[in-house]
Amino acid sequence: MLPTGIKDNQLRENNSQKVHPQPMEDSTNQNPEALEALMAKIFTNISSLKSAYIQLQSAHSPYDPEKIQAADKLVISELKGLSELKHFYRENYPKTTCASPQDSRLAAEIQEQQSLLKTYEVMVKKFQSEIQNKDSEILQLQQQIEDAMQKRTKLEKNLKLRGLSTKDSEGSGDEKGFIPLDLTPELFISAVEMAFKAIHDFSKPLINMMKAAGWDLDAAASSIEPNVTYTKRAHKKYAFESHICQWMFSGFQQDSFGIKSDNMTISREGFFHQFLALREMDPLDMLGQHPDSAFGKFCSSKYLVVVHPKMEVSFFGNLDQRNFIASGGHPRTPFYQAFLKLAKSIWLLHSLAYSFDPNAKIFQVKNGNEFSEVYMESIIKNLILDSTDQKPKVGLMVMPGFWIGGTVIQSRVYLSGVRVAE
Repeated sequence: MLPTGIKDNQLRENNSQKVHPQPMEDSTNQNPEALEALMAKIFTNISSLKSAYIQLQSAHSPYDPEKIQAADKLVISELKGLSELKHFYRENYPKTTCASPQDSRLAAEIQEQQSLLKTYEVMVKKFQSEIQNKDSEILQLQQQIEDAMQKRTKLEKNLKLRGLSTKDSEGSGDEKGFIPLDLTPELFISAVEMAFKAIHDFSKPLINMMKAAGWDLDAAASSIEPNVTYTKRAHKKYAFESHICQWMFSGFQQDSFGIKSDNMTISREGFFHQFLALREMDPLDMLGQHPDSAFGKFCSSKYLVVVHPKMEVSFFGNLDQRNFIASGGHPRTPFYQAFLKLAKSIWLLHSLAYSFDPNAKIFQVKNGNEFSEVYMESIIKNLILDSTDQKPKVGLMVMPGFWIGGTVIQSRVYLSGVRVAE
């Protein structure tokens, strides 16, 4: 056994000695699969760089500063990674790890596929962005088309309305655009029926308001036409329809309808344009745009003669509405709007009458004329006519008759003193 002092000295000498490890052989040279795994990482990095570059391009269209900055950092990061792999390959062959080279290669392939997937995702987003831009352009074009169509409709409407208030010129406007209907006797006959119905419809509120105001309807009917023998008391309503008819058709035989205007003579085409322009319009809307048109003057003048001042005072307690109309205004009261429907139907019939060549002619019958089955139609059916040679007499004309070409449109009359089968 060594002495204690000598033993301690030997231990200190052994601890002071350095241990030098033996150099290891290059694993890359021993295992070429490790080098292959390194190359796979390089290619994966290149794919990632490609994906980052595509993201950078995509960020420019549409221009997005934040996306550009992020993509730029990603590109720089991938370039640095590639540079590090390059230097690592040149200076130090990759060391083996606990994972096998096959696992490293598989992981590299997975990463490469993920990078490719990111690339495809970027491309898909880019295509989706382009599709959205195209859809937006399509919507803008559709809106422009819709706006253009609205402007066109408004212009056509204004052009048609000008035919109601300004002088007509031959060949003005588009014939095909303004004349969608055929100008036939059947069209005129239908307009006559509409005018007849409008007279009947306006007489109802007029009579009701007279009743509400306490008017003596028997006396009022007698003041219109005193020499009429009514079969029934209810038939006295035809006196008011006759009153409306006479005033509304006064001046019908004139092409101006008795309205003073500075316009030049309107052609047949111009009259038909007027008919088509007003046919589908609300009369109050038209008067709101052209209150001083010929149609506007027609409505004002006819209202002032159809509705007596005494009626208005009893209806409304004053003449405010009448004075407003006399000054050229067109109130939006229910009563005046009901009258405008009547005025529109008569104006349309006049415009259509002067659209034909030759013009449609009006004829009227007076109280006391003998009844003619050729030119007249009794408004009361189921008549009982006496066997005597004496023909019944006309008591009231409720609707005038017309000639159009070789066609006769019978006037509608109320016969005085006839009996009706129950």
